[in-house]
Amino acid sequence: MRNEDITLTAGDAEVTVVPGNGGRVSGLRVGGVELLRQGERYGSFPMVPWCGRVRDGRFRDGATVHQLPLNAPPHAIHGTARDAAWRTARTSTDEAVLTYDLTEPWPYPGRVTQQIALTADALTLTMSVETYESSFPAQIGWHPWFNRNLGGEDVRLDFAPAWQEERGDDHLPTGHRTALKPGPWDDCFGMPGGVDVTLTWPGQLQLKVTSREEWVVIYDEQREAVCVEPQTGPPDGLNTHPRLVTPLEPLEASTTWTWTRL
Repeated sequence: MRNEDITLTAGDAEVTVVPGNGGRVSGLRVGGVELLRQGERYGSFPMVPWCGRVRDGRFRDGATVHQLPLNAPPHAIHGTARDAAWRTARTSTDEAVLTYDLTEPWPYPGRVTQQIALTADALTLTMSVETYESSFPAQIGWHPWFNRNLGGEDVRLDFAPAWQEERGDDHLPTGHRTALKPGPWDDCFGMPGGVDVTLTWPGQLQLKVTSREEWVVIYDEQREAVCVEPQTGPPDGLNTHPRLVTPLEPLEASTTWTWTRL
């Protein structure tokens, strides 16, 4: 199928999906109000086959060390799929399924499938990485840019992590864990019971980001938007918490955003 922009609708919710620009959700409107920051780099993009930064762009798989392009020097960041065109596998009024075949500079063949499913009060994003050849470490995550302001008061973030990953000067976890520190954040948090973060725009809308995964990165250092990023491992996780994709066992993850009017 051609990679034209896709519009999904359910109730008064409308989602725009852009397969040709990293398979991202470029817009989420509820009652005509846009929740995602607009622009080619924004919306919400899938992070795959890794999330966040990889230290010096290097990761080890067994005895082999692979070098990735340093697109956030001195590190590699957010995977390769956000910079690629995805294929549209199927669409309906409220669902789209996209695929992306892993290729250079990623050193292993594989296929990523992303399902985007809309209901009147929720958006569910599901992703899997499969291989029919070599096993390899990988990560899955999503990087939504939620508008800080929808025309009223700024958004409020509420979450209760079990720990915060201590961040080094290189923006990567040091391996030590601390209690929650005050923001602003560009930090990774552990939620072993599953990611559960609430964004509240007072008097307007409340949105919950949930996932069975236990890792979430919160980034709210920019004035325009806040990011709540569920993922299958922490930054540099290809090295510190690798999840293996094998011919018998794909890597799968999902996140759901559920909203209510206030």
